[in-house]
Amino acid sequence: MSTLTKHNQLLGEAAAAAKAAREIAQKAVDDNDREMSDDERGQFDAKFAEALDKKAQADVAKKDMDVMAQAKEMADLVGLPDSAKDDLDAQLRNPTREQVQKSLGAEIVGSAQFKAAMAPFGDRVPEKARFQTDPISIKSFIRSKSLFTGASDTSGGAFVVADQSGIVEMLGRRDFRIRDLVSVRTTGSDTVEYVEQTSHTNNAAETAEATTSAAPTVVNTEGTPNIAVVTKAAGGGYKPEGAWAFVRRTATVKTIAEWVPATKRALADAGQLEGLINDELRKDIEEREDGQLLNGGGTGEDLTGILQWSGIQTQAFSNNLFESVRKGITKARKIGRVNANGIVMAPEDVEVVDLAQDANDRYYNGGPFAMGPRTLWGLPIVESEAITAGHALLGDFSKAVLWDREQTTVTMTDSHEDFFVRNLVAILAEERVAFAVTRPKAFVDVDVAA
Repeated sequence: MSTLTKHNQLLGEAAAAAKAAREIAQKAVDDNDREMSDDERGQFDAKFAEALDKKAQADVAKKDMDVMAQAKEMADLVGLPDSAKDDLDAQLRNPTREQVQKSLGAEIVGSAQFKAAMAPFGDRVPEKARFQTDPISIKSFIRSKSLFTGASDTSGGAFVVADQSGIVEMLGRRDFRIRDLVSVRTTGSDTVEYVEQTSHTNNAAETAEATTSAAPTVVNTEGTPNIAVVTKAAGGGYKPEGAWAFVRRTATVKTIAEWVPATKRALADAGQLEGLINDELRKDIEEREDGQLLNGGGTGEDLTGILQWSGIQTQAFSNNLFESVRKGITKARKIGRVNANGIVMAPEDVEVVDLAQDANDRYYNGGPFAMGPRTLWGLPIVESEAITAGHALLGDFSKAVLWDREQTTVTMTDSHEDFFVRNLVAILAEERVAFAVTRPKAFVDVDVAA
């Protein structure tokens, strides 16, 4: 492929990649001007990086064409034989020899063969005079003291430009699953009130029809002011009275936040950097929230997580993981009065479930080729690193409520300490949420390890 053809092809590929990136962004704009999804953002960044890379390669090819043209003009001027020109052509087609190409003319003019050919004419060759030099070996020039090698950063290697793939491989993080389980609502206040029933006495009973219209008799007790004895007439058809008790609870909005410093130059020079920082900060907030919803201690600015909530039930280990979980389901049903809709387990305990086998080495849970979601006693298993191995949390997760006061936002400012004069910016991510377990007995902390 000629250098010109390669140049034009690279420009076409750059234009196609840029168009694809623009179409991805336009799709989000057309769809109610929404933000791009994580998948769309990844596709956009990849296409944008590809466009920049192809454009850079096209620019290099253009420079190669210019250098080759200049070197060939010099070769024609000094009258190189065809064999030497062919050798020169082969060298010029190697894009890693740019510095060699630029210096070829000067080296040829300074060679002994060229000087010997010029000797009879002085400084100028007459127009009709025949001019010819002995063969000037290009190869011997390249192998001399001016040898250019791709291995050295001070030689040809300085012109080898790394291919920018656009890939930034992060360390990875655990899944965030707990928010998807609990009820999520919004609030416009810094505190949220809800009412919790603390007791319920069911006195419902069958009642006979009234046979008398006599009113109850009220008698004051002697010596005890304001105390009366009420005697209901027999056959009065009185209905039994139930006993319920309630208490008003308050959940306080808490802030989860994190910030990192960056230079303005870094943000300007690296187009991907700002988006990468924003995404990672948001994920840090989500990861912290995920742990707080399960394990938050409730002191200071901590949320109170489900496992730390006063009043949740516990189930001791009983023979094996499976039996322990089943007993926990019974407690949730009989005492919590709920049908459990999920169970959160650590990866190590999920592994125990997956690898459980009968006496014939058959997997209880379907084995390595089973399709579909994992379940245990009919409950979907939610695998989470936020819970400690050896414990499982089951229950009705709709009885835990997360209120969003302010969803995760990312802001930047140079108004921090001396950041303004140092061209630094602080990039801050934060969210404000409140959390409460509205029925603690709907949850059971199960010990699943001996």
